[in-house]
Amino acid sequence: MNTNTRRIRCFWLLCLVWLCMPMAQARTLPSPTSYNPKPAIDDLILPMPEGVSMVFRAVKVPGSGFWGDPARVIQIGDASGGIFEGLQRTQISGSFPSSDGQDWFIYLGKYELSKEQFMAVMGLEGLLAVSNDPLDQTLAELQGRARRDALMQPLSFVSYQDIQVFLRRYNQWLFDPQHPERIADLPRMDGVPGFMRLPTEEEWEYVARGGLPALEAGQFEDRLPFAVQALNEHAWHLGNARHQLRPIGMRAPNALGFHDLLGNVQEITAGLFRPEIGQGKPGGVAVRGGSVSTPAAEMRTAWRAELDAYAWNADLGVMEERRSFNTGARLAIGSNVVVNSQQRARIEQEYEDYRAQTRRAMPVGRTLDNLVAQASVQLGTVEPLLERLMGQYPELRDPLQTIQVYMERARERLELAQRESARSLAQDAARNGTNLSIYLARQTSLQRSRTAAQQLAELSGRYQEQLASIDRAIDDINTGIAEQLAGYREKVSQLGEYEAAYIDEAISALLAKQPPAREQTVLGLLKTHVAFFSEQRRAEPDSWLEDFKAQFVETPP
Repeated sequence: MNTNTRRIRCFWLLCLVWLCMPMAQARTLPSPTSYNPKPAIDDLILPMPEGVSMVFRAVKVPGSGFWGDPARVIQIGDASGGIFEGLQRTQISGSFPSSDGQDWFIYLGKYELSKEQFMAVMGLEGLLAVSNDPLDQTLAELQGRARRDALMQPLSFVSYQDIQVFLRRYNQWLFDPQHPERIADLPRMDGVPGFMRLPTEEEWEYVARGGLPALEAGQFEDRLPFAVQALNEHAWHLGNARHQLRPIGMRAPNALGFHDLLGNVQEITAGLFRPEIGQGKPGGVAVRGGSVSTPAAEMRTAWRAELDAYAWNADLGVMEERRSFNTGARLAIGSNVVVNSQQRARIEQEYEDYRAQTRRAMPVGRTLDNLVAQASVQLGTVEPLLERLMGQYPELRDPLQTIQVYMERARERLELAQRESARSLAQDAARNGTNLSIYLARQTSLQRSRTAAQQLAELSGRYQEQLASIDRAIDDINTGIAEQLAGYREKVSQLGEYEAAYIDEAISALLAKQPPAREQTVLGLLKTHVAFFSEQRRAEPDSWLEDFKAQFVETPP
């Protein structure tokens, strides 16, 4: 076979492969439907009655153990949000392990529960029996596109209790022993299939914030999981929807592929509403995400409110089940903690290692984020106990007083450790900030040199190498800026965990050394940025970079 023949055959083979690629994609990518208008290859599609389906997506959580991993501790809430959105640390856990047990996943509905899906389980008569939406009374008369659009509306105007009945009926249908094929694709825990439920607040917020990718990118604590300017692309809110609900899946998804987590209907979660997640007075039902009635400025992943599932009608003097036009739901797939005796034996065995090591780093195992400060707090709790024992057992006063002396010495050492640690962090942050300020000044100088070199290069080609050299220097400077800003952010976040007295003392000690003017300015910025983090518990490196530019970058004449 000659060379030309081989080349021709290779050409036609490549053409055949290229032509087949779209066909392969068409076979694997589901077609758009009313219940999955924006399909993705990795969607989990589960059956429902009447040929309808429910679509879920798997979201990975950090760590591999059943009991938890320090990486699973996340910060939720928003210090600048409403009174019910206080910052707190909590553990996020998955409900289902991967086949090798190394990863854990949350399964959450890709879209809000739609009227079509509710009707598939409960029937049209079932919807009409519980809905307060007058438009639902016309569903039987609608045809074609009008009917499709109406059925794609998120379920609303039904009560929390109605959604619980729907979940029970759907689970019964799925687990019909005469139809084992219905649960073939359900995720499983130790071989036991999951079941339909509402998501917890922690699950909902973890997914809304962007999950593991956002954690790894340092963006998990942002108010929105996308740029503020992109809000209209991702959410139906008061500004672009004006109290009018829209069909599911019409807005852009978040980075994990979920639609309408923010806006459209506010979504009922599994737990009772408490002033803070997990603590405080139990009330109604917690709803998340905002709705078409939420102003754009209030849209945020931490937004939460109370739905009074049983609402007092003052005019009639009766208690009613709340049916709200802008309240709906999104399903999750759950599993029991203990599914069989073998699995229980395994987690009991794993608990000893967890209790001895990992648990001390989890929110349930510590009182403060700073472990040194935690030790100091714990010593303080022993003092009243010793005083009480000395009162009850006078004969033990001498040995107990000896213990007090040792504890006081330990407290002094801990105090010193906190001061030294805070001072070291402040010094490291100041070093990052000073380097950052120098890089920014050099960046400005190089940009000016580049402008001049660009003009010369346009006149003569011999200046091209000079221009290329400047471009390489600018790239190096940009890399240095990114590295120093990342280090500065890390140190500020760590320093912000300390009490204000230690922070002030650390910065004051550095200022007392009378550093050069540049470093004094950096320390002033550091104090401002640490104070912001201490209050908001959120780093804002982009904003901090602008603060540095305002101080150290000269404005062009």
